[in-house]
Amino acid sequence: MVAEIIDGQLSLMPRPRLRHARSASRLGNRLAGFDDPRAGDPGGWILLDEPELHLGARPDVVIPDLGGWRRERVPEGFMDDAAATLAPDWCCEVLSPSTEQVDRGRKLDIYRREGVGHVWLVSPVLQTVEVLRRHDLGWLLTATFAGDVVVRAEPFDAVELDLAALWSV
Repeated sequence: MVAEIIDGQLSLMPRPRLRHARSASRLGNRLAGFDDPRAGDPGGWILLDEPELHLGARPDVVIPDLGGWRRERVPEGFMDDAAATLAPDWCCEVLSPSTEQVDRGRKLDIYRREGVGHVWLVSPVLQTVEVLRRHDLGWLLTATFAGDVVVRAEPFDAVELDLAALWSV
């Protein structure tokens, strides 16, 4: 089970299916050049799998599938804590039938409230990636990609991302 606290309520969800976990792992691998740069890689980010986030005054405790912080925003000692209280610059939610409603609803509201700049909603079942950018009035859908395409998706548009790798077994 995965436990989150949203709006003061404990939410228990089953662990993701293997297809979900594989898509999240593959995506993290494809973005590695932003976190652990080699020659020619863009760098500039800290990317974490399933970071525990404590956001807001209550706080809400949420766990995105992937989270990313721009290095220039990360304070000294950030990696020493068990959970992050600094909102990420980017979150990715890999959608499952059991979590999609919460991911698209209450969690997006929390991410927006806390100033997360971008959210990706990845559906292994539909083979889609929705790219959302925070806007004053809500979330702006900047792109929807489907199938086995090669894309550039903000905020990681410095490199091409082959979506076929996210869906393959």
